[in-house]
Amino acid sequence: MSARESADTTLVLSVVVVIVSDTLRTRAHAGHLAGCLEALREQRDPPALEVIVPYVRDTEGIDALAREFSEVRFIAVDDPSIAVRRAGSREHHDVLRARGLAQARGELLALLEDHARPDAHWCANIVSAHRKDGAAVVGGAIENGIDRPLAWAVYYCDFGRYQNPIPAGPSSFASDANSAYKRSALESVSTLWAESFREGVVNGALLAAGKTLALRGEIIVYQHRTDLTLGDALAERFVWGRSYARTRSTLIPASKRFVYALASPLLPAVLFLRMASNACKRRHLGTFMAAAPFTALLTLSWSAGECAGYLARGPAKP
Repeated sequence: MSARESADTTLVLSVVVVIVSDTLRTRAHAGHLAGCLEALREQRDPPALEVIVPYVRDTEGIDALAREFSEVRFIAVDDPSIAVRRAGSREHHDVLRARGLAQARGELLALLEDHARPDAHWCANIVSAHRKDGAAVVGGAIENGIDRPLAWAVYYCDFGRYQNPIPAGPSSFASDANSAYKRSALESVSTLWAESFREGVVNGALLAAGKTLALRGEIIVYQHRTDLTLGDALAERFVWGRSYARTRSTLIPASKRFVYALASPLLPAVLFLRMASNACKRRHLGTFMAAAPFTALLTLSWSAGECAGYLARGPAKP
C-alpha cells in the first residue's frame, strides 16, 4: 500500500477519531474529544490497539489533550486541502479520516467521531465480530447519550436508523461514526480514499466488489452533543446536507442532480416519515414525539442544504 505504513502484527485494532463537532467554528475545537478518549482508555479486555487523532493544526485545546492522553497518537495535518479550513464546511473531516487511516497499523481499522462515547466492551466486541464474521466492514449501533429534546432531534436526524435493536447481519450501509474495516478490504479500494474518505463511496465500492457489510448491535457508541443550540443545529444541518449532496453529485449525471434539486421541497416530509417509521420499530417512540418539532425544523434545514449542494458548481471545499 503505497505511502502507507504496513500492518504491525502486534496491533490488532487501530481506532481513528476525527473531530466533527467543530463544523461552525472559525477555529477547529477539540471540546468533545476528551470524553471519547477517556472512554477508549477505560475499555475492558481490549485487544492490542492504538488510538489516532488526526487534527487540523492549531486546533483549540489539542495540546492539553495530547499531554493528558500521552498514549494517543495525535497527528497534525497540514495538507493544502484543509489549510484553508473555514467555518461552515465539513469536507475537511473526510480528509482527516483519510490521513488517520493512512497512518494506522492495525489489522482492523475502526472509525469514531469526537462526540462518540464507546461502550466499555466496544473494542473487544469489534474484534469478536470480525473474527466470527467474514464481512469486510462491521458497523455498530449508535445511541443517544443526552436526554434532551434537541439532542434527541439531532440524534434522530443523524443516527436514528442505528438505534438498537438493529438487525444483525448483512447490511447495505454502515456509519463512519461507528464501524471497523478489515485492512485488506480497505486497501483493496485505497485509491478511492487516498485523499478523502467518504463513507458512501468506499462502502459502495466494497459492495460492488462483492464484499459484505454487516451490523452488530453489541458494538455500541453513545452520541454526546452537549453544546448545541437550535440555531447551531439548524446551521450544521444545512452544511451537512449540502456536503452530502455535493458528494452524491460526483456519482450521478448532471440531469439527475437537477431532478433531485427540484424534488427537494418534498424531502422534509420523506425524511421525517422515515425517521418516524424507524422510531416506531425501536423503543423510544415517546422521545421521538417529544423531539418532533425540533426534528421537523432540522429536516427542513438539511433539505435546503441538499438543494444548494445539487445546484452548486464545482467540488466542495473544506
